[in-house]
Parts: sequence; C-alpha cells; structure tokens
Amino acid sequence: MKIKQCLVIGLGRFGTAVATTLYEMGHEVVAIDHDEEHVERVMNLVTHAAIVDATDERALRAIGVSDFDVVVVAVGSDVQANILATMNAKSLGAPYVVSKAVDEMARRVLERIGADMVVRPEHDMGVRLARQIATPNIVDTLDLGGDHAIVELEANDRLRGNLRDLNLTGRFGVQVIAVGRGSAIEVSPRAEHEIRPHDKLVVIGTGHAIDELRRYLGS
Repeated sequence: MKIKQCLVIGLGRFGTAVATTLYEMGHEVVAIDHDEEHVERVMNLVTHAAIVDATDERALRAIGVSDFDVVVVAVGSDVQANILATMNAKSLGAPYVVSKAVDEMARRVLERIGADMVVRPEHDMGVRLARQIATPNIVDTLDLGGDHAIVELEANDRLRGNLRDLNLTGRFGVQVIAVGRGSAIEVSPRAEHEIRPHDKLVVIGTGHAIDELRRYLGS
C-alpha cells in the first residue's frame, strides 16, 4: 500500500474520525482547525496537528497544501468557511479535494468550484441504513460515481447454485467479481463456482441493476 499524505481541515466529529482512521491505517496525516481545543484533542492521534485558519489562502500555502495526495475539507456547519477552504485548496494546486456538504445546495456549490468528491455524511449514512433495513442481505456498498457501484451481499436460498446457472449477469446485469466463504476469498470466480447461503458475493453493476438484485433478494 502506498502511504498517502493527507490533510484534514476541520476537526469536528467527522473530520476527527477521518484523520485518526487514516493515521491508524498507516498514512501520514496533518490535521488542522482554527479551534485550539479541537487541535489538542487529536495531537497524539495523527502525524501532526496545527491551529490554522483554512479560509486564509496564505496560511494554506504555508503548510504546502499542494503537496498532499488528498485534502479533506470537513468544516462543520459554517458553509462559507467550507467553500472558502475548498476554493483555496483547489486554487493552490491540491490534486484531490474531498469536501463535506451539509445540504444539497452546498453540494452543488462545492462541485461547481472544483471539489473532486463531495460527501454528505448524515445523508449518506441515512440512505445506507435504509438500504440495510430494507434488504439485510446487503453487507456494504461502494459508490463508484456515475451510475455504477460495487456491492457486497450475503447469499441466501435464492442464490444457491453455480454462477453459470444463477446467470446474474443475464438476469440482473451485475457481474460477480469475488466470492468469500469464511476466511477464503475467490477473486474472479469461474462459472462453475458453487454459491451457498451465507457466502459473501462482491458484485459490480449499475444502480438500476443492483436495485433489481436487491428487490429479488428481499422478496
């Protein structure tokens, strides 16, 4: 795994979770916030923490924002500060900026000013929870952007048999890219691979195709 240099701007609950988790995963993390108390809270949990006002372009330039592989703008409810920090990071040459949006309007603005990825943590978690409640066989989802996603799901009695007979590509338009059983994982499984209940299947497909599979599993 290539160690990434990450800058996290804003150390509320979301920003702190991102910064500390990236650090725990072995990446170099610089975490900044204008609030001294927030900075002190993560001082020993990241590579470096500092009191910096990210709405000040000169301050961001001084810490070398363009040298980071990923910049996460996690400023809380201050939409103006979030937008300014995102604009500053992009204008100073940050290669990949992920910004947190508090609502749909903020998301559109952040995308328009150049954020490479915009997340809405509470909204996204709500959607994810609703899908898990509606179709408990779905274990996890990775949105690829556009109209495609990778989904990990748990097979049940409706997905019993070999992949050729199940014909998930022909029936639903999804492609099985891995199958897990216990600690064993089969990547790019062959058509003869036998699927049993409780196997974990990783599939890729369009949102429409995956929704069709969700409905089938839940019915």
